[in-house]
Amino acid sequence: MNVNSYFKIGREVTLFFLLVFFTSCLTNVEEDMTELEPNACADITFATTVKPIIDANCIQCHGSGGTLPELTTHSLLQLHAGSVKSEVVSREMPKQGSLTQDEIDAIVCWVDSGALNN
Repeated sequence: MNVNSYFKIGREVTLFFLLVFFTSCLTNVEEDMTELEPNACADITFATTVKPIIDANCIQCHGSGGTLPELTTHSLLQLHAGSVKSEVVSREMPKQGSLTQDEIDAIVCWVDSGALNN
């Protein structure tokens, strides 16, 4: 066998291994994408998660006739959702207590998901 034959075989083998390598990399990327954590915000709802937090920590000051903004209904809370998020993330509110990180995360998830009445 001459030298050119060895180079030709070597080049074909190299190309074959490169093809296998890149194909396996693509497969690993797809597998990693399917193993991501489910959406942490999927279980956050206004009725069962956010409203109880607001009722327990905010209504005493932001109830009817209290400090503005009033946060007694979904529509009022939705109207001020961005500022509520900002205030709880910065831990400026509530003034008369504090929220747990889970409560803050729940409000952030709810606001970031559109502040829906769900």
